[in-house]
Amino acid sequence: MARLRQDYSEFVKRDTEIIVAGPEDSAAFEAYWTKESLPFIGLPDPHHKILKLYGQEINLFKLGRLPAQVITDKNSMARFVHYGHSMMDIPSTPDMIRILDTLNPKKSFP
Repeated sequence: MARLRQDYSEFVKRDTEIIVAGPEDSAAFEAYWTKESLPFIGLPDPHHKILKLYGQEINLFKLGRLPAQVITDKNSMARFVHYGHSMMDIPSTPDMIRILDTLNPKKSFP
């Protein structure tokens, strides 16, 4: 998440909001977000409602939830989905920026 924090302005330029959902409760999220000064939204999901909505996989042999990245448009339509096979299988920030630029080619970003 440090990389997302570092590159957050690139997402903002593209009118994109980052929302990170995780299995912790709201107190744990608030403590972590405050400690790390994260500028984007942290969404506690201790009952796995978001996980189920987006089909995120749980694998107990790989420490629980596997990573999933979803880009939705302003109508909540999923435009890109990546389901990771391990905690290391996460698209890079430059890859996510390229995907956003491909999905919205009419805009020019400095």
